[in-house]
Amino acid sequence: MNHPADTPARHEGTSAAYFDVDGTLVGTNLLQPTFYYLLNQARPDMSALRVGRALLGAPAMAMAELRDRRLFNELLFSNYRGMTEDRMVLVAADVFEDVIKPRIFHGAKELIQKCKDAGQRVVLITGSLDHTTAHLAAYLGADDCITNRLEFKDGFATGKLLRPVVAGPEKAALIVADARKHGHDLLRSHAYSDSYSDVPMLSVVGHPNCVNPDERLARLARAYRWPILDINVPERKSATGRGSSRR
Repeated sequence: MNHPADTPARHEGTSAAYFDVDGTLVGTNLLQPTFYYLLNQARPDMSALRVGRALLGAPAMAMAELRDRRLFNELLFSNYRGMTEDRMVLVAADVFEDVIKPRIFHGAKELIQKCKDAGQRVVLITGSLDHTTAHLAAYLGADDCITNRLEFKDGFATGKLLRPVVAGPEKAALIVADARKHGHDLLRSHAYSDSYSDVPMLSVVGHPNCVNPDERLARLARAYRWPILDINVPERKSATGRGSSRR
């Protein structure tokens, strides 16, 4: 699991495909894996206590999501305080199997394979945690991921995220840094997202793509003639009789 750093470029001249995850490749959000972790502690009383605390903090998280995506991430992941890293690694496999895998969009794997067939390095960039995203990346065949990571001390989560926090406009800066590290040409690279909040991320590449876009992003995509893809249903036939993934 790599994070961008200022190191000598590799694979110079190649391009990459950067994928948001929640809502783009998978019909999940950050809350669903979090509550799975909270509900699957070593003892039932510990699970109940953690869920109760999370519910008490829900109004503050809801307000933060409206104002500042980074703050929302920090509040959400503070609920992991005190969890052991061993427990998180153990539960992560179940999170993938029970929460994420059943919600992977119909065409996600095929779309990623098309990018790989075109010679692109496929990178998942997500506010989800590294432990969980590693399983998704392996299943979809992605080459790398840029994720949020919890801080651990003496094997226990502190409830803090390591910097940089993967959220909102910061994703654009992380893509630029990753492309510089690996020698990718951003003008030849692609990015995929479903959310208007990811416009900065879409704007730093030469080929932005909107997947199952929300209403605001769909309007922007039509204005700028960005491709709009629908990978949540089987491929449809267009009026010319050819398969189409646009909507």
